[in-house]
Amino acid sequence: MTIHREGRVLLFWMLIILVAGNYLIIYFMPDARVLSNVAVLGSIVLYLIILQFFRSPIIQLPSDESLVYAPVDGKVVVIEEAFEGEYLKENRRQVSIFMSPINVHITRSPIKGIVEFFQYHPGKYLVAWHPKSSTENERTTMVVTHQNGTKLLVRQVAGALARRIKWYVKPGSELEQGGEFGFIKFGSRVDVYLPLDAEIIVGLEEKTKGGRTPIARLK
Repeated sequence: MTIHREGRVLLFWMLIILVAGNYLIIYFMPDARVLSNVAVLGSIVLYLIILQFFRSPIIQLPSDESLVYAPVDGKVVVIEEAFEGEYLKENRRQVSIFMSPINVHITRSPIKGIVEFFQYHPGKYLVAWHPKSSTENERTTMVVTHQNGTKLLVRQVAGALARRIKWYVKPGSELEQGGEFGFIKFGSRVDVYLPLDAEIIVGLEEKTKGGRTPIARLK
């Protein structure tokens, strides 16, 4: 387990501020032991919460071209047929995974392929499970094309707490199955638009692990 690059600077300055704040309390209020103990305990708990959010587990990348893997850790909240109107312009099987603040927020490619399309959209910050979050929230849209012609659309969607979406790809980027392509800070959702003939092998409310849990089988 390592710390993700998106959290290293934040965690460094947060540690400095918390240590300095606790030092000042102890220095200027030496008799306020209850306050200083509460401050120290609260600082430790807060730091550990933020630290675990930026954890970056080391995983073995999958290599099964017949399977589509979950792009993130989280819980399946949507499985339905939906029209994808931004790029594919056709009906697809949509699988959406919600990430709570305690999940790992690294986003991974469900299949191996080339990034055919990528677009960032500024937007609102509705709760991530809101029906309109996929079209109105801050989000990114990425289409990955496998060498066999299969196209998957993956959409990072910011939630009520997530105020920063990061991505590390552009059109033409090559992605390994399970390879990291982005990060969303503090709660969010990822939608995957699959071919209609894909066999969905996860259920609603099922927990997933990014790059480790298969969510569909391609025909």
